[in-house]
Amino acid sequence: MPAFAYQALDASGKTQRGVLQGDTARAVRSLLRARGLQPLQVDEVRGGAGQARGVFGARPLGAAGLALMTRQLATLVGAGLPIDEALGALVEQADSPRQRTLAAGLRARVMEGAALAQAMAEFPHAFPETYRATVAAGEQSGRLDTVLERLADHVEARDALAQKVLAALAYPLLLALVAIAVVAGLLAWVVPQIVDVFQNLGQSLPLVTRVLIGLSDFVRAWGWVLLGIVVAGVFAARQALRSDSLRRRWHAVLLRLPLVGRLVRAANAAGALGTLALLSGSAVPLLDALGVAASVVTNLPMRDALRHAAVRVREGSAFSRALAESGRFPPVALRLIASGERSGELPRMLDEAARQQQRELDRWLAAMSAVLGPAVILLVGAIVLFVVLAILLPIFDLNRMVK
Repeated sequence: MPAFAYQALDASGKTQRGVLQGDTARAVRSLLRARGLQPLQVDEVRGGAGQARGVFGARPLGAAGLALMTRQLATLVGAGLPIDEALGALVEQADSPRQRTLAAGLRARVMEGAALAQAMAEFPHAFPETYRATVAAGEQSGRLDTVLERLADHVEARDALAQKVLAALAYPLLLALVAIAVVAGLLAWVVPQIVDVFQNLGQSLPLVTRVLIGLSDFVRAWGWVLLGIVVAGVFAARQALRSDSLRRRWHAVLLRLPLVGRLVRAANAAGALGTLALLSGSAVPLLDALGVAASVVTNLPMRDALRHAAVRVREGSAFSRALAESGRFPPVALRLIASGERSGELPRMLDEAARQQQRELDRWLAAMSAVLGPAVILLVGAIVLFVVLAILLPIFDLNRMVK
């Protein structure tokens, strides 16, 4: 029986949202009227265009919501409940309408005879390819509860990694934006009012003050034009980077930069190796796992390296040797992978390599945050010192003239 997401008005005129199961949308509307609700919109819960977009939208759950839903499902399946009953329990205890809608949609497809991974494929916005491939492997191996637990850990780890990167970059970026705003305000409004006093006196101004006056005049005359050029440049760069060839070149440049290259390489390697560890540990064949892992890598040269490694593995080459040919992945990770291949514990060593890359990323993020914050503060201090000197030097000259 399909599930329908509805939006209806109650007797007091408040909007109610939820999910009901019924044979047709008309039957669900009748059921809502029997409950004293006036239906406004009833949409069948499906993936793609029919995914009840008008009621709840097609936005993803987010890492926290997906991890919670996965862990709850793992607990229920581990307790021996059939998949449809476990999903029914999720519908009853869901914290948000979006989770309730997804759980109801999955339950409806499972009751129609689809496997859980097949049902999730109808909601690609909520369940990415890595997630679905892992669930399918868990169903095939009969270890779905264990695989779901590992999957929840993986989702939480990736979310924690993204939060660390964001936290490390947010503080220096905020400082830089505030500094630019303060300096622009000084040059556009404060400095001209002070400088007019000196110019009316007719005295010769120091070089620093004349430079400040020139900068102030430039900002007042061309500030909006300069801002427009910056905005247009950012927009043009974003449009240009939609081209695969240009984006690939830009990503290759990022990998060659001294500090940024290490961060980009470590972040992408941690994500790719963590995904490979999860999939291979869930009995997904290595070639299939490489295809899925390549899709989660954002850096195009590193994604190409994984796809090239898949071709070489298909030809009979060892995975570590195939991955080393590109020179894109860190040597420490390659040695761990080679050790796993020799010992027959590739999933465990892939996981260790991912953890090692994440630890390195954490160290570099901490170092970058420790350096960039004070560096921006020093730069702002230098700019303020320049402005103060440009204002005070004419005052000192004026005092000497008075004496």
